[in-house]
Order: sequence, then structure tokens, then C-alpha cells
Amino acid sequence: MTILGPLLMAAIVIVPVYMATMSNEVKTVSVIDESGFFFGKFKDSESIKFHYLVSDIWSAKASFGKSGDYALLFIPKTELSLPNAAILYSKSQVNLNTKAYIRNVMEKRVGELKLEAKIKDLKLSDDAKLTTDDILRSIKASVDISTIKIGDGGKEEKSYPEVSMILGMFSGILIYFFIFLFGSQVMRGVIEEKTSRIIEVIISSVKPFQLMIGKITGIGLVGLTQFLLWVILTGTIVTIGISAFSSKIKPGTATEQLMQNQTKGMTAMQLPNAADSTKVTGEQSNEVINAIESIDFFFVIRYFIFYFIFGYLFYAALFAAIGSAVDSEADTQQFMLPITLPLVFAIIMAQYVIQEPNGTWAFWLSMIPFTSPVIMMIRLSFNMGNDFWQIYLSMSLLVLGFLANTWIASKIYRTGILMYGKKVSYRELWKWLKYRN
Repeated sequence: MTILGPLLMAAIVIVPVYMATMSNEVKTVSVIDESGFFFGKFKDSESIKFHYLVSDIWSAKASFGKSGDYALLFIPKTELSLPNAAILYSKSQVNLNTKAYIRNVMEKRVGELKLEAKIKDLKLSDDAKLTTDDILRSIKASVDISTIKIGDGGKEEKSYPEVSMILGMFSGILIYFFIFLFGSQVMRGVIEEKTSRIIEVIISSVKPFQLMIGKITGIGLVGLTQFLLWVILTGTIVTIGISAFSSKIKPGTATEQLMQNQTKGMTAMQLPNAADSTKVTGEQSNEVINAIESIDFFFVIRYFIFYFIFGYLFYAALFAAIGSAVDSEADTQQFMLPITLPLVFAIIMAQYVIQEPNGTWAFWLSMIPFTSPVIMMIRLSFNMGNDFWQIYLSMSLLVLGFLANTWIASKIYRTGILMYGKKVSYRELWKWLKYRN
């Protein structure tokens, strides 16, 4: 491990970068610009291509499903104002990089238009009192990009990719810590029983395999109980909080409120002197509550429980095998690194999966049992309701991986549990795996 350790550690840094450079998927975004201010302003990049449509938004949405485009950007026309909002339609959750790129282009263009208007206003009024900071503050632009998913039958549903990103990272990191926390408890418990020689008494009554499964199951149920208590208490607090603010939510459907927001802008008189101001308004509070309510907690929690249980079982069997092979916790280091690296690798790759939850690398990492508990939870937060075959395939592979790991761990456990005073190597573990009895 002195030689292999640096190679493995370097691999978890180099491989994600290599995988990111290998991603060559190009997304095509069609644009309908009713305002006329952004025609030709969206330049193609290595990952995004733009083309402009001359049809109306209703016809474009009707043909969007057959077009093969990744997304449809609609910039509505506003009266006597600059557009400060747009709608991005897509068939799945929108890529955060794509949304950020579109917002940056629009904010830059709106800033240019505001600067032109400011210069004209200064020439007409001959006002020299404004400082450079005043001018920069007045031309600062903020554009709101609303994302809407177009489902089967043309059903529209507002989506919140930022919320999905936070939920995905939180779920993935939570599983990561749960596996380490409770898996290490299994390992420490086995080492403690072995060093205190209690294991010799226990083995006289039960088989080594039964003992290993009992320890893994017992600690796993403790973790599951703790998680369920968290879910119940958190759900209760959130429900009470949303109910308390529900009376302040403005009436009207999400679509109606969204279309109203698109027509709001700065009038021609307000345009030159507009300053950037951030206020927590009733509409913003309503948007936050809508974002929370858009989360299908039942969908997320039920799969979280599955990936927590089987992800824990998958790794706990290996932790138990390590505990049985050593005499003290200090001797576990050489065996811990190969086991922990896949989980660390999954956390590193999470930042790429969030940007491309339906990409090729995200798919394969969510299928491999060593990384699927973390990666699949991140993908599930982006609502994979239409890709159940991927979910079920990932779950099946994880269960099969757990069974295979349990078989391997039991072979090591039954021999190592009564082995004392010997420094075990990987070659020795391989011999134990080949023992027939």
C-alpha cells in the first residue's frame, strides 16, 4: 500500500478530470426572442448550440417533443421595458451550466442596453453629478430564468434545478457519512470482541457467518431507526412551518404567477436611474415555498432508505472482514484505503453528476455497486420518474453486489476471527478466500 496508495489517491483526482474532458455531448437550444434584443447574442460553445425560431411559443412547444432539441428558451416581449426574465422549457431537468450560460448572456446584454440608455440620458440632462459607481450600479442587471419541464401529453411542471442540486448533494453526503459511521462501528465491534477473546465464547454457540450477519444487521437497524426519527421530526417541523406561511401565499396557479413575472420590467423613465436592490418580497417567499413543495419527499425518502440499507450492507460486510483479519485498529489502515476510495471517488464525481445527471458517466457510476448509493441518490433528486428501468437495474446490481460481498467477507471472517498475533497481508487474505472448509 506504500506504493499503491499514492497511485490510488492520484487516480481519484486525475480520473474525474479525464472523465469530464471526455464528455462531448452537445446540447441544442432553440430560442424564441419576442423582445428582439437578444437576436444573435447567444453564441455557440463547445457544449451548447443555439438556433432561432420565428414561430410563436405555442407552436414551438407543440413541436418541441419531436424536434430533438435539449431545451426551448422563450424571452417574452415587454412593454416599454427591458426583459428581466425568460422561460426555459425542457423534457428533463435543465443542466445548471446551460442555465447559467443563458443568464450570463442575457444579463450582459441587458447591462449594455441600460448603459446606452444611461449615456443618452446624461447627454440630454447634462448631469455631471453622477459618479462612476452610480453609473455601474444603475446598469447592473439581474435576469430570472424560470425552468419548466414538458412531460408526456404536453403537461407543464415548473422545476427548480438548484433545489435538486442541494437535495442531491445532501442525500449523497448523508449516505456517505452513514456508511462510514455505522460501517466503522461494525469493524470496531469485531476488533473489540476479538481482542477481548469474547469471540471464542460466542463462536461456541453460533456460526461465524451468523455472528457477522447479526452484528451487521443490529448496527444497521440502529442507523435506520435514527434516520427515520430524523425524517419524522424534520417533516413535522417543515409541515408546521409551511402551514404557518401558507396564508401569505398569493392566490393563483404557478403558471399564472410565472407569466405575470415575465411582463414585469423597468419602464423607459425608470431605466436610466435603475439601481440594483434586493428585497425579500411576498412573491420571493412564495417562490421559496413552491420550491420546497415541488420536492417529492416520498419518492426521495423511499429510495434513500433502500440505498442507505443496501449501501450500508454492501460496505459493512467488508468492514466486518477487515475487523476479523486484524488484531488492533491501527492495523486496519492498509485494508481501509481500497474500500474507502470508491466512496471518496463518488463524492468527487458528484459535482460532475449534478451538472449532467443524465450523462453517460452518471449512468455507469449509478450502476456500479461501489458508487451507486451516492451517485444514484444525486440522480434521483433530479426526478428520474420516467427512467424506472435505470433505477431498478441499479437496485438489482446493488443487491447482487451485497450478496457477493457477504460471501467474500464470510470466507475471510470465519478464518480471521480466531487468528491472533499474525500480520495479515493481501496474499494471506487470498488464501483464506480459497479455503473450502
